[in-house]
Amino acid sequence: MLIVGHPFVDIWAAVKPERLGLQAWPEIPRMVDGRPVEWKAGICRALGWPADEPADIADAWSRIRGRVRSYRDLEPSLLGRVEQLIDFVTDPEQGSAG
Repeated sequence: MLIVGHPFVDIWAAVKPERLGLQAWPEIPRMVDGRPVEWKAGICRALGWPADEPADIADAWSRIRGRVRSYRDLEPSLLGRVEQLIDFVTDPEQGSAG
């Protein structure tokens, strides 16, 4: 068994912001007026996109995903974890070690 993680609050943030015309992903506070803020809804609102319904979040993911053309559009720290998992499941010696 192998468990790996990545440094992103959500997989959306692993898409390089430049792909969406941003210099950086907006900073979303965890709390506003004593209430928790759902990160994806906060991103949508910060970008001027609707975020009230689950379908709005799904549409936002489609927009983001649609801007990814290759692995080069993803942050290297995510790619390293994916490569680690691929190595683990394809290399019999690594897979049997744990």
